[in-house]
Amino acid sequence: MTDTQEATTADAGPKPSRRSLIGWGGAGLALGAAAAGGGVAMSRAGNDVDPAAAETGAAVAFHGAHQAGIATPVQDRLHFAAFDVQTEDRAEFVRMLKDWTEAARRMSAGKAVGDGAYGGLAEAPPDDTGEALGLKPSRLTLTIGFGPSLFATYGERFGIKDKRPEALVDLPRFAGDNLDRTRTGGDLCIQACADDPQVAVHAIRNLARIGMGKVNIRWSQLGFGKTSSTTPGAQTPRNLMGFKDGTRNIAGTETDRLKKFVWVGEQDVDGASAWMTGGSYLVARRIRMHIETWDRTSLQEQEDVFGRDKGEGAPVGKAKEHDKPFLKAMKPDAHVRLAHPDSNDGITILRRGYSFTDGTDGLGRLDAGLFFLAYQRDVRKGFIPLQRRLSAHDALNEYIQHVGSAVFAVPPGVRDQDDWWGSTLFSEEA
Repeated sequence: MTDTQEATTADAGPKPSRRSLIGWGGAGLALGAAAAGGGVAMSRAGNDVDPAAAETGAAVAFHGAHQAGIATPVQDRLHFAAFDVQTEDRAEFVRMLKDWTEAARRMSAGKAVGDGAYGGLAEAPPDDTGEALGLKPSRLTLTIGFGPSLFATYGERFGIKDKRPEALVDLPRFAGDNLDRTRTGGDLCIQACADDPQVAVHAIRNLARIGMGKVNIRWSQLGFGKTSSTTPGAQTPRNLMGFKDGTRNIAGTETDRLKKFVWVGEQDVDGASAWMTGGSYLVARRIRMHIETWDRTSLQEQEDVFGRDKGEGAPVGKAKEHDKPFLKAMKPDAHVRLAHPDSNDGITILRRGYSFTDGTDGLGRLDAGLFFLAYQRDVRKGFIPLQRRLSAHDALNEYIQHVGSAVFAVPPGVRDQDDWWGSTLFSEEA
């Protein structure tokens, strides 16, 4: 398995609340990915600072060359929402993006939306829903992405038909996929990550309220327990299968690898798709785990499936978790062996996935697994070839199934107070 290690930056502040520490509970989960990259977009200047700031509940800088929530340190909680567009009015849609940006800017700083949740006209709904009043920013990050269907369905009306990047491809069907249409696709998405679940939910709720009549939520997912350690020196989390997860991801200080594997460069775009320079591509997959089957599997088989021991997390034949793996010592269908960059011509992606539990499936089985999130410079050279290999050969497939899927083009960051989400795509001057 892999790990994204990223540095944090924020001023030290009060200790986190008891509720923010308890949150939704649980361990992280990350399956079916190669090595990932990490970076930093924290604090006022966006520079590397003490990783201990991750525990303060401080704010993450909203402005920057890249959107927060990609290479910034991974928080513990997630609320992800995919939206479908309702309006056919380009100006109305752009106005919503600007309103969303201002709301996201305020919420990321720990402020209420607009004039707040109280104190305004008694006859009018308040600007903010109010459930985050008194809570810290909790490192909230909000990240927007645009799906292929936005260009296919609304490209003509919105004047963006010819601006769909070649890398924004519809994902192919992979072996073993059992996709639920109600958990697949979307014209655009918002990823809300925070250390307090209520802060993340509050953010999606308020953006959905602001977008009412222009967009509606197609599907959403709550997540708990980040699935990889993104801060150098941090303890590697365990996934819901009980194994350490995220051992070999890139540290957030490795900016060269971010540039190589995550950020879209000028050489990757043509004139029409230049708006994606500095952005990235996101693949979201809901992966159901067959928990009950796994829990009745012998320890030896579990370790063979992963290619690591369950206690220390060491690769087969090694003593320590971070020892370089000898891939040929693993079973040919071991997950680590198949997912490792050395087995995939160096393919490296940045993962930010989360564990989930959504009740039961009606047959007494836990509906649980991984909500997989991966960022890369080009989906065609990252997730697609990697997943084709894993879906065809990975021993882990006996215990998991992909049931939801989406892909999004994530534009570059909001530069300053006058900038807004999607400005490079929708601005006439751009």
